[in-house]
Amino acid sequence: QVQLVESGGGLVQPGGSLTLSCAASGSGFSIYAMGWYRQAPGKQRELVALITAASANYADSVKGRFTISRDMAKNTMALQMNSLKPEDTAVYYCRAVDTRGYDYWGQGTQVTVSS
Repeated sequence: QVQLVESGGGLVQPGGSLTLSCAASGSGFSIYAMGWYRQAPGKQRELVALITAASANYADSVKGRFTISRDMAKNTMALQMNSLKPEDTAVYYCRAVDTRGYDYWGQGTQVTVSS
């Protein structure tokens, strides 16, 4: 079993920056991929960024503004978000997929971009 805990959300002005973190804990697991998803009120959950040992991929809406990173030894992941826009406002969720194919989600952290 893997537990994911996100941190770093909050209120930021348009054009500002935030860094989200996700820490995975548990025993007997090996993570294949980790990612960030977000869900705005009234909208479906969407992929923001996904990272494996080989690559990182981003939604078109965040390319050039967000950077995903991962420390495989520590089972942690971060999302550096720059040039934030009001449309980035959402609950951000951490997701991990282990090498057996099991899927895990964090509880979510609120990001609000507003003046």
